[in-house]
Amino acid sequence: MSELVITGAKIVTEQGVIEQGVLHLKDGVIASVQSSSQWNPSTADSTAETLDANGSWLLPGFIDVHVHGGYGADFMESSPETLDTITRFHAKNGTTGMLATTMTQTREAIDRVLGEVNRYMQEPMPYAQLLGVHMEGPFISPKWAGAQDPKLMLPPQLSWLQDWDERFPQLVKQLTLAPEVEGGLETIAWLRDRGIVAACGHTDASYADIQSAASVGLSHAVHTFNAMKPLHHREPGTVGAVLTDDRISGEVIADGHHVHPAAIRLLVKAKQPHGLLLITDAMSAAGLGDGQYDLGGQAVTVQSGVARLTEGGALAGSTLTMIDALRFMVREVGVSVEDASRFASGNPARLLQLQASHGSIAQGKQADLLLVSPELELEHVWIRGKELQA
Repeated sequence: MSELVITGAKIVTEQGVIEQGVLHLKDGVIASVQSSSQWNPSTADSTAETLDANGSWLLPGFIDVHVHGGYGADFMESSPETLDTITRFHAKNGTTGMLATTMTQTREAIDRVLGEVNRYMQEPMPYAQLLGVHMEGPFISPKWAGAQDPKLMLPPQLSWLQDWDERFPQLVKQLTLAPEVEGGLETIAWLRDRGIVAACGHTDASYADIQSAASVGLSHAVHTFNAMKPLHHREPGTVGAVLTDDRISGEVIADGHHVHPAAIRLLVKAKQPHGLLLITDAMSAAGLGDGQYDLGGQAVTVQSGVARLTEGGALAGSTLTMIDALRFMVREVGVSVEDASRFASGNPARLLQLQASHGSIAQGKQADLLLVSPELELEHVWIRGKELQA
């Protein structure tokens, strides 16, 4: 049994910030959240550990629904060691839950990843918790391939999805596809009926295409603005549809390279409070220096922290972490810490329908917590109430 009392924290909750707040966690669950004036120390056991936050922010752990790897490891090369490496690296940077994100690859390669991730999730996970799989491709448009291999792209194969759903039930939580391709709408409806997030991405969909897709269940857009038909005043395109349709939430890579801060501000205005998610889209180079790397079988060069395909120069994921994304949103985009926290935690939990247990600080929820200094430096990470050791 573990018990911890955190005092003197600025606690970000869905109802607002509790100044000089006290959080009591017990056995991996938040037992209470209140102001210091309401706190009764006798509530906790006399042997409970205590921590004075000294005015730092207490935030819910980040949930990254779009991440390919980190610290030299890639989800497409999944093994217990690989998964430990990725989840440990991102946990050290504030991510407490994540979706293992695949790339456009052969059926056999994706099948292998699903099997490895499924096995890993059956055992106690020591670092950031894998919440399932985000399948990005291969059912996307070669016109907007980005850093994915166009030779392996194809229309949706419903029989593949049905097979994976039967063998790995509830493992795939999100699937990214180009809605305009043959079979796109049928696939989106199938995903909707199984509670899987249908997301548009790497797509040449028109405004009308996205409207049709949303009518049958499309509810999300991956890395908004990147690898999708842009906004034009006579053809609003994919971007225009995402910005204006409240049925669709949108991710953004807030690293200063993928999207200009002004465009992120536009997205904030269009999608807040619940329609914007921060993601990393991090690749294996995250946490390491400049150099040569691999992403889904394609050579990537990282220079000054920016990852691009060695051949062609397309942006190839990022080297971003979630704590850096939160800092960028606060310092460069100009949102509050509370809003940035919602984009990084609450909204991803809502997308995955995990808001009853994850994504915010409230009594009865899983104790996935971050202590972040006033300067937005990460001080402590707790996952299921257990502090992550450096």
